[in-house]
Amino acid sequence: MGDYDYLRKIPYFNVLSEKSLFEISKIALVKEYKKNTVIFYEGDEGDAIYFVKKGKVKISKISQQGKEHIIRIMEDGDIFAESLLFIGGKYPATAEAIEDSKIIVLKNKDIENLILNNNEVALGIIKLMAKRLQNVAVIIENLALKDSLGRTVSILLTFAREKGIQGKDGIAIELNLNRQDLANMVGTSRENMTRILSQLDKEGVIKLERHAIVIKDVNALKNLS
Repeated sequence: MGDYDYLRKIPYFNVLSEKSLFEISKIALVKEYKKNTVIFYEGDEGDAIYFVKKGKVKISKISQQGKEHIIRIMEDGDIFAESLLFIGGKYPATAEAIEDSKIIVLKNKDIENLILNNNEVALGIIKLMAKRLQNVAVIIENLALKDSLGRTVSILLTFAREKGIQGKDGIAIELNLNRQDLANMVGTSRENMTRILSQLDKEGVIKLERHAIVIKDVNALKNLS
């Protein structure tokens, strides 16, 4: 096994050949960030895309009123800042490590040089961008068409799909987020988020635990989305 096998753990690269993985490894930088360290700020000039090798990264924006809105929590294998690939510009959001993390950094200029000489990597990048566009479309739909309950349900279902663990009582989602973080992701107040979760718990759709949420009735939850 080569010293670039960590790249196979990234969904966007796990179908590439050994040769392509080796080529990517030659341009990949692995950087370590301590908990609560900002990787880049919204508005900084962007020159790279990033993958989480290990850890968690919070992607957020600050509203005109100075309120933080969490867009997403990135975990192992996730990509961020890919919107600047090929075109450059300023980072549209702030990225902050919320636990000690190792981040793979690929400079835009190095990726461009690589895909000019590697059709397989070029196709992989195209598929990557297409997938991310689908995800953005879902996010826009959630924000534009759904109320706070609907957006909360959508986020819980996403968490369940991406990192839920099936148990005898339902699908358990371990959360490293507090109520304020969840509220920021939904775009509502902490008090409203608490009311929504408490109501879902009271109705038996979910069960609130100390560091987790258990989805007891996934079909009932889907019907609320």
